[in-house]
Amino acid sequence: MEYATIRAAYERIREVVHQTPVITSRTLNQITGKTIFLKCENFQRGGAFKFRGAYNTIMQLSEEEKRHGVVAYSSGNHAQAVALAARLCGTRAVICMPEDCPAVKLEATKGYGAEIVLYDRHAEDREEVAKKLAEERGLTIIPPYDHPSIIAGAGTAALELLEQVSDLDAVMTAVGGGGLISGTSLATHGKDPAIRIYGVEPDTADDARQSLKQGERVMIAPPATIADGLRSQVLGELTFPMVKEHVADILTVTDEEILAAVQFALLRLKIVIEPSGAVPLAAALFHKLPSQVKRIGIIISGGNIDPQVLSEALDRKFSLI
Repeated sequence: MEYATIRAAYERIREVVHQTPVITSRTLNQITGKTIFLKCENFQRGGAFKFRGAYNTIMQLSEEEKRHGVVAYSSGNHAQAVALAARLCGTRAVICMPEDCPAVKLEATKGYGAEIVLYDRHAEDREEVAKKLAEERGLTIIPPYDHPSIIAGAGTAALELLEQVSDLDAVMTAVGGGGLISGTSLATHGKDPAIRIYGVEPDTADDARQSLKQGERVMIAPPATIADGLRSQVLGELTFPMVKEHVADILTVTDEEILAAVQFALLRLKIVIEPSGAVPLAAALFHKLPSQVKRIGIIISGGNIDPQVLSEALDRKFSLI
């Protein structure tokens, strides 16, 4: 894959996706000692960047594939994205979701018209569940990250960011399966190879950090983290080589730091972001970035937060705020 793939995806979907805003905060800059630009994909259709890749993929299916429908597996944001994209493209969606996924994401996915199939993420392989359904019903699998069209669509968020803000030292994203950071890397380095790419993940779900350090994909046990969208156990076969080639470092944050970032976003930035979307913001707030990196674009990947988690974040007292 290359930069031209991201540009082609953007031209394909730009009339349907939202061009999300970039916001700044003097308080955030003062706390971090850096100049930070937040690309707010929490305002994207479906509440997350995932819509970009889902729509880019489903709209390119053949008419026969659309007649049969699609199937996806996701803890929430990809689920909503596929459900919405399928509806807009005139096809039906079946979504495999873990039994412990946030109720707000489950209900939103249903609201877009998808059929939900629940599975136990500790006992069942979600890809196998989806594969079986695809074979039984003739559905096309729309994976959450390890697919060229998904990656290309995800990269359009960074493409927009770089057209909205100039002279960045770095771009930072959350890391789950690697779709967002891979697309971001291709888009960013296609525009300016000197910009550093940083990924961030929960310290209990650090498969990407371990993989980058060891030079090969590392699979971890199902991780326990409040960032439900970042519970992937291993980077994708397509995404890992891109991470290895383009990413300067993978940083980690604790669940407590993530909750602090969620609270900060609501109280000081006046935006609602989910824990997975707050991960890179937490890295900035808690000084995880190298000192020489001064001007940073952060992709806030989503805003679909469980009300109970939001309540928990607001009930805490953080010295940061």
